[in-house]
Amino acid sequence: MSAATDTVQVMPRGNAVGQSVRDSLVMARRNLIRMSRIPEVVIFGLIQPIMFVVLFTYVFGGSMKIGGSTSSSAYTNFLMAGIFAQTVTFATAGAGAGIADDMHKGLVDRFRSLPMARGAVLTGRTLADLVQTALTLLVLAGVALLVGWRVGSYGSTNAFRVAGAFGLLLLLGYAFTWIGALIGLSVRTPEAATSGGLIWLFPVTFISNAFVDTSNMTPWLRHVADWNPFSATVQACRVLFANPGQSTSGAWPMQHSVWASVIYSVLIILIFRTLAVRKYRSATA
Repeated sequence: MSAATDTVQVMPRGNAVGQSVRDSLVMARRNLIRMSRIPEVVIFGLIQPIMFVVLFTYVFGGSMKIGGSTSSSAYTNFLMAGIFAQTVTFATAGAGAGIADDMHKGLVDRFRSLPMARGAVLTGRTLADLVQTALTLLVLAGVALLVGWRVGSYGSTNAFRVAGAFGLLLLLGYAFTWIGALIGLSVRTPEAATSGGLIWLFPVTFISNAFVDTSNMTPWLRHVADWNPFSATVQACRVLFANPGQSTSGAWPMQHSVWASVIYSVLIILIFRTLAVRKYRSATA
């Protein structure tokens, strides 16, 4: 038998990072196709933030004092940064429910049997959720303009600063989807993942500067709100959008909100991606 027939050629996998990126993009594409086939999920995801904008603007708009003014337009411009931030963080529930559904159907076990990067399934899911979040933000920004929100309403800004604000929002949303991924791997049903992904978000978003001026809170609660990662992104967006209601607190995240927002989001990604990938290796349906 010749040497040629005795030799088994093994195709190289290539660069590990490049392979991980390719696998993640394949999984992201799979999840985007899946989302496109269930349009009601996307539609319902758009309706909720639009309802928040309309309800908060017209129900509470004339009752809130922002920058010494009780006009509804002042509160609308104050509110939108908080609504944007709340909307991107609610992607947590969708990420958790999607992964829990894959677990429940046994798809995760099948994916783990394939020769792909270990974190590709989770990364693909979070990237797909990021695309959906970006679409939601685009629609929500259009609705906000219709109800009177304007950038530069409290100072000067420019297109780069506005784009930076939306970039911070997407980074925060992406960070929170990793929390959702960990929750989805830790529960048994999609329903539990949805509940687990939302129940802790309400105190995070409401004990913040998103909907009210924190100066009206009790001192200890204001301290919690000022150091809340969610508040840092809201404050950064108000600064970059040049909207009213920017906190005058001496807390470091409020004084350096853009840097605080980036640092908080990156830390959340690093911590929860590590935990989620570790959980993925051992999780069973």
